[in-house]
Amino acid sequence: MIVTVTLNPALDLTYPVDALVPHRTHRITEVAERAGGKGLNVARVLHALGEPVLATGLLGGPTGDVVAGLLEADGVPDSFTRIAGDTRRTVAVVDQVDATGFWEPGPVVPAAEWSRFVAHFRGLIGEASVVTLCGSLPPGIPIDAYAVLARVAASAGVPVLLDTSGPALRAGLAAGPAIAKPNAAELAALDPDWNAATLRALTSGSVVVTDGAAGLRAITPDAEFRCVPPVPVTGNPTGAGDACAAALARGLRDGTEWPGMLADAVALGAAAVASPVAGAFDPGVYRELRSGIGTC
Repeated sequence: MIVTVTLNPALDLTYPVDALVPHRTHRITEVAERAGGKGLNVARVLHALGEPVLATGLLGGPTGDVVAGLLEADGVPDSFTRIAGDTRRTVAVVDQVDATGFWEPGPVVPAAEWSRFVAHFRGLIGEASVVTLCGSLPPGIPIDAYAVLARVAASAGVPVLLDTSGPALRAGLAAGPAIAKPNAAELAALDPDWNAATLRALTSGSVVVTDGAAGLRAITPDAEFRCVPPVPVTGNPTGAGDACAAALARGLRDGTEWPGMLADAVALGAAAVASPVAGAFDPGVYRELRSGIGTC
C-alpha cells in the first residue's frame, strides 16, 4: 500500500473562465470542488489507477470536514489526525491557456498536534510499501518535518518520495528520500546554479526534475535519464506534477527501471493536464501517450 502524507491539505475550488482579465469581474457559472493538496491529488490518482492507497495528514475545522467528505465520496481510504485550526482553501482560475492559483497558507499547527501526528504516522508505517510526502507545510510545523517523517519511514525500511519546495525541500533532501520531485522553478529557487553534481551533494537519493512540456530529467546517484512528452497537451496543468508523483511512487514500489518509470510519469502527467481539475487524469490520453512513449 502507498501511504500519502498531506500536512497542508486544502479545499480546492476551480473556476473555469473563457479568459482571465486582471481587474475585471468574472461571473462563474460552475465550480469544481475537490479535496486538495498535493498528497491528496496523488492519492486520488493512485486510487483511480486501482492502486491500494491510504491518505493521511492533518485536517481541521469546518473546511476540514468538507475535505473529509469529498475524499470519502471519491472512495479514497484515509486516516487523518484532527487539529483545531481550519483547513485552508485554494482557488484555481482556469482559462483557455493556463491556470492562475490563489493559495491560502493553512492553519497554525501547535507542537502538540504535530507530535500527535508523528506518533500516528509511526503507527501507519508498518502497512506501507512506499510513502509520499507532498506539498507545503502549514504554519507552526517545523521546517524539517518531512526529514523527520522520512527518517521514520527509513527506519522501517519504507522508501519515500518527497515533493515539496523551499527550505522544506532542502531539509528533506538531507534525509535521503529514495526520490525527490521538485519542478524546475522550485529547484532554481533552491539553487539557481544547480547541476547533477550539486544535487548529488544534497541527497543520497535520486532527484526527478519536472519541467512542463520539456518533460522529466532524473538524476540518480550514478546516472541521468530524460523523457519528453511525444505531443503537446493543453488544458489545466495544476495537478500534472502530482500525477507524475503518483506514477513515480508506483514505479518505486514495483522496482520499475528508470526509463519505464519516467515514461509512465510523463504520460500520466500529460493526461492530468487533459483533465479539467487537479487530482484526475484522462484515461484515454494516458493510454495513448503511454503506448506512444514506450520507454525513454
